Amino acid sequence: MAAVYIISSMRKSSQPVFAAIITALLWFILTTGVSAQESRPRNPTMASQTEDTLKDQLFAQFTEYKRSLNPEEHRLAYPAAKDYLRKFGGEDDSNAKEVRKFVIEYERAVANGDVFTAYNAKNYAKAFELGRPHLKADPNDFFVLSALTEAGYENALAGNATFNEETIGYARAAIKLLEGGKVTRADPFKSMDIARGFLNSALGWFVKDQAPVEAAAAFLKALQSDALYRNDPAIYHRMGVAIIKGEFTQLSAEYNEKFGAKQGSAEQRAMLDRVLKTAERAIDAYARAVALSTKPEQQEAKTKILAQLTGLYKNFHNNSDAGLDELIATVLTKPLP
Repeated sequence: MAAVYIISSMRKSSQPVFAAIITALLWFILTTGVSAQESRPRNPTMASQTEDTLKDQLFAQFTEYKRSLNPEEHRLAYPAAKDYLRKFGGEDDSNAKEVRKFVIEYERAVANGDVFTAYNAKNYAKAFELGRPHLKADPNDFFVLSALTEAGYENALAGNATFNEETIGYARAAIKLLEGGKVTRADPFKSMDIARGFLNSALGWFVKDQAPVEAAAAFLKALQSDALYRNDPAIYHRMGVAIIKGEFTQLSAEYNEKFGAKQGSAEQRAMLDRVLKTAERAIDAYARAVALSTKPEQQEAKTKILAQLTGLYKNFHNNSDAGLDELIATVLTKPLP
């Protein structure tokens, strides 16, 4: 009422009276020890307390839903988490970090399920359609990278090359995560070794013509993983072909360019030794492919590979196949060169 009276008086009074009132107010504030700051309403403090209470309530609700064993309640954890982040997502305390982590993992799980469902239904185009935007937001999702590599590989085996280049990129990215120790769960594979075997085998298959050196290295990694790949004759054969088309061809061209008909130097002998050892690696791979081809359905392929091996072996053994049978019989008892 005093404030209303003063304001009303100020409107009706002359300038000197206004000045007198202000002077009186200032004197009152100074003599009573009340600062302008202390005289302000305490609503900001009350608002802060209300906000803290709301934050605690929302986090408690999220936690309750998250821990609930009731499926209907548990599924409410995600919308509760999103509500919390809408209001308090800008904060960096432990609660906000926990909620953000939950949202990331939840959204990743949903994306993984959608992509895998499309892949499992052999709807490879749909799998890529769903996976692309997710990987744009989360490029290190090993599950989606792997699932799309599988989808692209099976799509290519069916005769459709539409996703080949894209699949190569996904395979390389997934392998990089594996080799960098950034994968903690092997899903969608049963184990890390199976993941390493498939991804490298698939990458090698895709790049065997355009990048045979990379393909040979990928096949070798696949063969060093799970027994499923270690005992696959097709991978050994592909590696042998990739070695000849890649490293051997490159070294042979370099050798001929540097030395041609020149003989006798230490440098020439060292490089010739490299060329011959590369050929031996290819011959070893072909021999393992033949030795592992024991099933009835593999016999036609075995005959073709043996013919290729025989020609390759003779080229480096004075046009003779002496010792070839012994090599095939004992090659699986020796480590990979």
